[in-house]
Amino acid sequence: MSDPTALLEPLLELHSRLRDEVVAATEHRQVETLTAVDRDSESDTIYALDVVAEAVIARFAEALGRQHSFVLVAEGAAEGAPYGGGGEGVPSGEEADWVIIVDPIDGTRGLMYQKRSAWVLTGVARNRGPATSLRDIVLAVQTEIPLVKQHLSDQLWAIRGTGVEARRFNRLTRESNPIRLRPSTASTIEHGYASIARFFPGARDELAAIDEAIVAGALGAPAPGKAHCFEDQYASTGGQLYELAAGHDRFIADLRPLLKPLLRSRGLPPALTCHPYDICTALIAEECGVIVTGPDGRPLDAPLDVETDVAWAGYANARIKAQIEPLLQQALRARGLSQA
Repeated sequence: MSDPTALLEPLLELHSRLRDEVVAATEHRQVETLTAVDRDSESDTIYALDVVAEAVIARFAEALGRQHSFVLVAEGAAEGAPYGGGGEGVPSGEEADWVIIVDPIDGTRGLMYQKRSAWVLTGVARNRGPATSLRDIVLAVQTEIPLVKQHLSDQLWAIRGTGVEARRFNRLTRESNPIRLRPSTASTIEHGYASIARFFPGARDELAAIDEAIVAGALGAPAPGKAHCFEDQYASTGGQLYELAAGHDRFIADLRPLLKPLLRSRGLPPALTCHPYDICTALIAEECGVIVTGPDGRPLDAPLDVETDVAWAGYANARIKAQIEPLLQQALRARGLSQA
């Protein structure tokens, strides 16, 4: 099987092209056009802005398939499609060398309303057929899709066991310069950002209660008129991982899949949750030193598909994990939500 480094440059080129085409779309189209619903898939709502990126992915897959054999996992018509063979014929899914999982725009909602950057996410795993999972990813790339008013964009990549490389792209000069990312070295969440994701209606009260229990257990009551920690509801899993890797956030957990029983008891359907393509670049954060686990503390894993619900927790370092993880698991057990 070929070395994953052979896929790095094509993926970096894909990400740069996606960034440029999506930014161009946000520059030249009205918000009402970009926010129009194109279709509803089983795992998410696909907006007009997403369709711009899907077209780029389709062209990329056809071109890359002339040199490499892989299965593409992404939302849209190409989901699960095998590519490649280099003239030897397209392999079956089981015969392909690689599984490439892609989220062309992670954070569509924030980007299409020009509130916050989105991210292009890609993970590359050695193909083990249906058993291929997040832990098999050996190469990951993520690229910031900036707001129209923003001229800088970060791009990160990692090959398992070799650390992280990152660069900052200037859209005005078209120049890139290397940057270094480092997670927080703080020993506590005090005076830092720590968040439980609660983006969408349905059970935000329960998620907020878990958040309150963790903060109270870690820091006690705040002094009058003071805030002893903060939160940030960044509706992009790739963006959340970036915030941890860059040292901006100290703890983030996305527990939405655990709340299915509660939603059912309220007569509500299952919520939109994180899926494997949303968190396929966890390798980058881990190579930076971030600790990414399931809410039960076990190593995070999930099949490489577009449907599986993924709950996860990220800690900037081992001391933050030691402070917060027992409180998180205690809060989950108290509510009958523990996976242990």
